[in-house]
Amino acid sequence: MAKEGVEKAEETEQMIEKEAGKEPAEGGGGGGSHRLGDSQEMRAVVLAGFGGLNKLRVTRKAMPEPQDGELKIRVKACGLNFIDLMVRQGNIDNPPKTPLVPGFECSGIVEALGDSVKGFEIGDRVMAFVNYNAWAEVVCTPVEFVYKIPEDMSFSEAAAFPMNFVTAYMMLFEVANLREGMSVLIHSAGGGVGQAVAQLCSTVPNVTVFGTASTFKHEAIKDSVTHLFDRNADYVQEVKRISAEGVDIVLDCLCGDNTGKGLSLLKPLGTYILYGSSNMVTGETKSFFSFAKSWWQVEKVNPIKLYEENKVIAGFSLLNLLFKQGRAGLIRVVVDKLTALYNQKKIKPVVDSLWALEEVKEAMQRIHDRGNIGKLILDVEKTPTPLMANDSTETSEAGEEEEDHEGDGENKERMPFIQ
Repeated sequence: MAKEGVEKAEETEQMIEKEAGKEPAEGGGGGGSHRLGDSQEMRAVVLAGFGGLNKLRVTRKAMPEPQDGELKIRVKACGLNFIDLMVRQGNIDNPPKTPLVPGFECSGIVEALGDSVKGFEIGDRVMAFVNYNAWAEVVCTPVEFVYKIPEDMSFSEAAAFPMNFVTAYMMLFEVANLREGMSVLIHSAGGGVGQAVAQLCSTVPNVTVFGTASTFKHEAIKDSVTHLFDRNADYVQEVKRISAEGVDIVLDCLCGDNTGKGLSLLKPLGTYILYGSSNMVTGETKSFFSFAKSWWQVEKVNPIKLYEENKVIAGFSLLNLLFKQGRAGLIRVVVDKLTALYNQKKIKPVVDSLWALEEVKEAMQRIHDRGNIGKLILDVEKTPTPLMANDSTETSEAGEEEEDHEGDGENKERMPFIQ
């Protein structure tokens, strides 16, 4: 049961509408929600089933209400991550049942508090982790996954902050123990995590950052890394040409044959961390061939060899750490440290582009094509172009009324809002 009364709720709705630059509706009800009888509905992106882009729909769903220990957040922006592509394809272990609302992070305004919630007030600007359901106008999530936004941080920056910077910080400082004078190799240096890693490395003196990225991204990110290589080049030889002994830390989101290459580049006492497997994603839908190829190319790790060479191999999954392994307290400490760095202007999220909920297919395609530099954001209040609205909006929650054909020419030549 929510703590606030009707009057407080109406004040909050009016404040939220004012924040969005809208006039309060008569009788309350803001942020794009619609009242039907005694219930309220919201817009949300729904994944009808695992597969291609045609499985995504923007539909209306019942608005959730906070349970004990939860906050209700009027969402302003949502983060879009590569893991969301893998979820859409069903390319993860123990995928949830569909239909579902994707998304794991968002930012917005606290609209209601569940019982026993402390430390937050209605109207607070927050960012949050959500165990699915983030791509909607309203979310409810436990208080331990919610954090206040710095005063001068925008909602789009806040939606780009949690997943990328917490992942980067945990790998560098909690797992690999980054220190002065060390060296780091990061794949996909132009992506959200890659840019977060580069920025955090710059907070430690004399850290050398080697990065791989698509050639067209080099001009934009060249100042964020020390040495930059094309993602298709023989980066092992390039790194060894500069540093014959190799590197201290390898951060690998690709997997496949890059695992063996990464281990071969480690210096004694070096650490290899796998935090993704994007090489398994080649087409629009799940590919058994790509999965088998990536698995086959992974070098079989010999513990005796690790012992003899003084090397460390590790894995990192932020979502598992949060939602399955109960480390929300540790993550809150990390978020506090990262917020302090943001306030000191030492780090800043890189936002690639903003997309309306109805443009989610085009946004996902941009990530699939590795076209982004930094983070893609779903802006809940952004108005889509008419063509996009016709293409992606449906009334059926399960996406059953009409499905687009994969490869439909309408999905081409969409232009995002580039910041």
